[in-house]
Amino acid sequence: MVDAQRQLSSLPMAVLLLAPGGKLASVNPAAEQLLGQSFRRLQGRVVTDVLRFEEPRIAEWLCDSEANLSARATGIMVGGQPPKAVDLSVAPLIDKPGWQVMTLTDISGSEALRDAPLAGAGGVLRAPEILAHEIKNPLAGIRGAAQLLGRKLEGKDLSLAGLIADEVDRIAKLIDQMQPLSSRTALELSPCNLHEAARRACAVVEAGGKAPVIAEEFDPSLPPVQGNADALVQVLINLIANAVDATAGQRDPRIAIRTRFASGLQLHTGVDGRALRLPIEVRVSDNGPGIAPDLRDHVFEPFVTSKKSGQGLGLALVRRLLRDMNGRISHERDEAKGLTHFRIHLPLAQERPKAERGEAA
Repeated sequence: MVDAQRQLSSLPMAVLLLAPGGKLASVNPAAEQLLGQSFRRLQGRVVTDVLRFEEPRIAEWLCDSEANLSARATGIMVGGQPPKAVDLSVAPLIDKPGWQVMTLTDISGSEALRDAPLAGAGGVLRAPEILAHEIKNPLAGIRGAAQLLGRKLEGKDLSLAGLIADEVDRIAKLIDQMQPLSSRTALELSPCNLHEAARRACAVVEAGGKAPVIAEEFDPSLPPVQGNADALVQVLINLIANAVDATAGQRDPRIAIRTRFASGLQLHTGVDGRALRLPIEVRVSDNGPGIAPDLRDHVFEPFVTSKKSGQGLGLALVRRLLRDMNGRISHERDEAKGLTHFRIHLPLAQERPKAERGEAA
């Protein structure tokens, strides 16, 4: 049987074993090559003294030895060398408190990321080809398994199998739509039924079995919004799932999603440079303890999270998807009522010109 050390030596990606305090305890040959030094010179040095991260929050996250971290197409600098684009992951070592395993995969020459910047939110969230490769293949297997199960199920169980298959299709479609975003192609927008998207998101989260009853406070008179249906469902799934996590320790967990007209908010750089009104509001509320005060101004930035197992990318993705739909999101804490609110503001669906509808002018 091949021993673990030989397996590590054969891996093409750099693997670094970090002792408490971020000190290098072991590295494989690929790491020696990436860092340009032998393990003899690296042993005992703090990893942040050996390499620098263009995204400063990565170094901050490394201080939390229990955190899981993953960053795509982020930039590192080793010595005086030019920046390199890498895929990075960090995870705690099982049964070894304070120890971590870091992997670095050099993607500087990857054609899929040739146009992606190395640092910042764009670098983290702009890797659609990698998403397609790493997510769509297992999705196909999940869909096939759901279809096979569906042949043996009845009633409510059958509908859950259908929900799995439908969600796989939606996620795969969303990934396809996000792929052109690496070249900054606009997300395809069309009129969307906001309440259909909200109910779909609630059904997906509730199917996970951990959600309390989600109160719906919908205004049935709302017209369609201008957006992307699949992206809108994804945004609401993220917000509702966060609310479920936030209320997990509450005796009486409460989550509510509300829709309403909220006139007054507008963008000053809408279509053709004209002001764009955002009169439709969606509010997701929960009675959890809220976000730590020192994080509240940064919740929509990558790598910002209060979750031990979180990666801090969910709300950053939410903001990006909403901006691609000309929408906006905000966050507030009502200490008097013990509620946390996330508010989404969206534009009304645009009426097509008569010529596009085939009508006489």
